[in-house]
Amino acid sequence: MGSTASARNGTWRNWGGTVSVRPAREVAPASVDELAAAVRRAAEDGLPVKAVGTGHSFTSVAATDGLLIRPHLLTGIRDVDRAAGTVTVEAGTPLERLNVALAREGLSLTNMGDIMEQTVAGATSTGTHGTGRDSASLATQIRGLELVLADGSVLTCSEKENPDVFAAARIGLGALGVITAVTFAVEPVFLLTAREEPMPFDRVCAEFDQLHAENEHFEFYWFPHTGNTNTKRNNRSAGPERPVPRLKGWFEDEFLSNGVFQVANWVGRAAPASVPALARVSSRALSARTYTDIPYKVFTSPRRVRFVEMEYAVPREALVETLRELKTMVDRSPLRVSFPVEVRTAPADDITLSTASGRDSAYIAVHMFKGTPYQRYFTAAERIFTAHEGRPHWGKIHTRDAEYLSRVYPRFEEFTALRDRLDPERRFRNAYLRRVLGG
Repeated sequence: MGSTASARNGTWRNWGGTVSVRPAREVAPASVDELAAAVRRAAEDGLPVKAVGTGHSFTSVAATDGLLIRPHLLTGIRDVDRAAGTVTVEAGTPLERLNVALAREGLSLTNMGDIMEQTVAGATSTGTHGTGRDSASLATQIRGLELVLADGSVLTCSEKENPDVFAAARIGLGALGVITAVTFAVEPVFLLTAREEPMPFDRVCAEFDQLHAENEHFEFYWFPHTGNTNTKRNNRSAGPERPVPRLKGWFEDEFLSNGVFQVANWVGRAAPASVPALARVSSRALSARTYTDIPYKVFTSPRRVRFVEMEYAVPREALVETLRELKTMVDRSPLRVSFPVEVRTAPADDITLSTASGRDSAYIAVHMFKGTPYQRYFTAAERIFTAHEGRPHWGKIHTRDAEYLSRVYPRFEEFTALRDRLDPERRFRNAYLRRVLGG
């Protein structure tokens, strides 16, 4: 599984096609020592330093014109500690490799996002999350980190060791150092039963609190221009395993969710007036289904249709109101939106710049097909999200800056003070960090 971000003639591009940069130089260190030496050399030459993952962020969080560190040689499992219930992996390990390797060991993460192309460091550093009533983002499952600091020294942190760094670096935006290894809490592999079924938008809104309370993992997709949603409930199960049959899985997940959906998006991009009719068909194409499998096969799904995305976390109690405002805005506007809006939840956590830091959160993600103008839709959506003190996902498109973010994150100054201490010369700087963290 190669990097999904592409490099041509020295230019690095992200997956969504929203960022391209030409770094002064690139390195692919094969060890922590090599990485530390590269950081020290960059400092001598006055170059900023960024590590990239697979380019799944839509923001320029990893972009640099200085030294670009590629992590593909820093992969694999370092250690499985069954007694402690932890696994330590190299930072460049793709989540897919981690999930498959854990399953072979009879282990699993407790919760995860909905794709597994990203590297563990990239996914955790930007706050990647799935949905959960009790279990939160990938970063909350971290028990220890190893990182190379701006001076080339190696620091390890956990709840007991350098706890102030641990509080911030789990979602560190690449601002505090280059992560070289991540230790995750894991548990014996378990089964999840997924129940997917269509449900009217108004019913999901009316019953949202109940659906959230009754299910370990609840999420839904609303199809703009329709009153339809598709809901998904994942709950632990005693079994037996009943995976989606291979042909049926190919038809629903590849043919309908990727193939036909891609064609519908091409048509919608060429003829925006057709989008509402296509949305009505799309929203009814997927029928109800129930299946039981190991976690990563239930939580994650392939995403072959390229898109751009904005996602905000709002206080969970503000979700329904925010969503209704979004629907009203789309209904009244000339916008034509061919991608469903995704809604998920997370419990409050204790990570300094986590989108769920200190508050139970609900996530609303808006998407547009790659190559269609998205600015008007995203601007209008962002206006609604920020009116509810929304916090933007660090890896997805948004226009917020440090002034706004310092108001919605109670511990914002704690993070910037730590950054001043760990990277006083801003070795890990770039334009995005300047905007979101301030000078």
